[in-house]
Amino acid sequence: MGANETSEAGEPPRAVDAVALDEVVSFTSDLIRIDTTNRGGGDCRERPAAEYVAERLAAAGLEPTLLERTRGRTNVVARIAGTDPTADALLVHGHLDVVPAEPADWSVHPFSGEVRDGVVWGRGAVDMKNMDAMVLSVVRAWARSGIRPRRDIVLAYTADEEASAVDGSGFLADNHPELFEGCTEGISESGAFTFHAGPGMALYPVGAGERGTAWLKLTAHGRAGHGSKVNHANAVSRLAAAVARIGEHEWPLRITPTVRAALRELAALHGIDGDFESGHFDADALLLKLGPAAELVAATVRNSSNPTVLEAGYKVNVIPGQAVAYVDGRMLPGTEDEFRATMDQLTGPDVDWEFHHREVALQAPVDSPTYAKLRAAVERFDPAGHVVPYCMSGGTDAKQFSRLGITGYGFSPLKLPVGFDYQALFHGVDERVPVDALHFGVRVLDHYLQTA
Repeated sequence: MGANETSEAGEPPRAVDAVALDEVVSFTSDLIRIDTTNRGGGDCRERPAAEYVAERLAAAGLEPTLLERTRGRTNVVARIAGTDPTADALLVHGHLDVVPAEPADWSVHPFSGEVRDGVVWGRGAVDMKNMDAMVLSVVRAWARSGIRPRRDIVLAYTADEEASAVDGSGFLADNHPELFEGCTEGISESGAFTFHAGPGMALYPVGAGERGTAWLKLTAHGRAGHGSKVNHANAVSRLAAAVARIGEHEWPLRITPTVRAALRELAALHGIDGDFESGHFDADALLLKLGPAAELVAATVRNSSNPTVLEAGYKVNVIPGQAVAYVDGRMLPGTEDEFRATMDQLTGPDVDWEFHHREVALQAPVDSPTYAKLRAAVERFDPAGHVVPYCMSGGTDAKQFSRLGITGYGFSPLKLPVGFDYQALFHGVDERVPVDALHFGVRVLDHYLQTA
């Protein structure tokens, strides 16, 4: 069979071979062993992982470019030329940094990359060195088979996604937009994983939206003084009251088009009828009927604001003149004005607030040819699975790349066994990924990227 012949009628050539299946496991393990912990504040060094990726892309005949805004905070970008020069390009991106891990809490060392009992263990196994490895494996399989995709594919391995992205996708989008010329859509993490919603119901949620990031800094000012004196202008008390109001606030329902589409499809799978186009249907009541599947949308039917950090005082008998808190806020598309007004009300007159870090909310169409091809690629390899759209409660580098007009989808395919809590392993203890899931992902990505 020639390199560009289809293996079956209408099917693209199959590039995934035994080498690709072995490589995706070894690449995942190797990347985990390269400690790229991002502690925030610039405390990270992705360069060793970037060099690892670049060497393997170069060996596949590509010309990777390494770019840094800050020394050691390295990004890798490479372009695969497609066969149709008139087609829009596709961005495939993954980040190289990971969140911290405390070895004492883990069953294995988080940076061992140990492969045991058919599972790869370590920080980054699902977030997201697995996807980095799957893409690398597919690209190298294409090089061995002489396969080229229809459209140009731009590969981006980024730094700093686990913090502000200022050294990663933000830097690339703002300073090197020419590298992404022609890209109209992109795929990355947090989608197309198996979610077992009950006996015989395997869902594959594909990311078609993200809540906006609204990390807040709260500052309360007061009158400094002795801890033994009455002080009605106590900055700590003022801050504590505001933080309590924010933490207890119940945000109203706000159903976005992506979430509405998810609820409609999940309801149909559960045999539930309803007028989901009405702005008045009771989403909370519906969630109670969806069982485990409700978890996919429960965090995205409203905004959220969770206090996470408190900073005040330096001595027990001294009332400080200032106290500071940080809040992790998330905003649904179209709700920023409401979010701002609510924060003004909850903080009150004695506490100032500002955005410590802010990024836009995203939505991607679920009636697009791209979404249809993503669905088809998953169902090609798991015909019993049900692909559904969902909105991510957090955010990805797709936010920064959206500045270039790139529509992002969450698509990092993994077929997971019953009882494997994929979402709990994001930033969790004993992060791991089954070898079989990596093999599934390589096959699905190969198929999709050839047909995209």
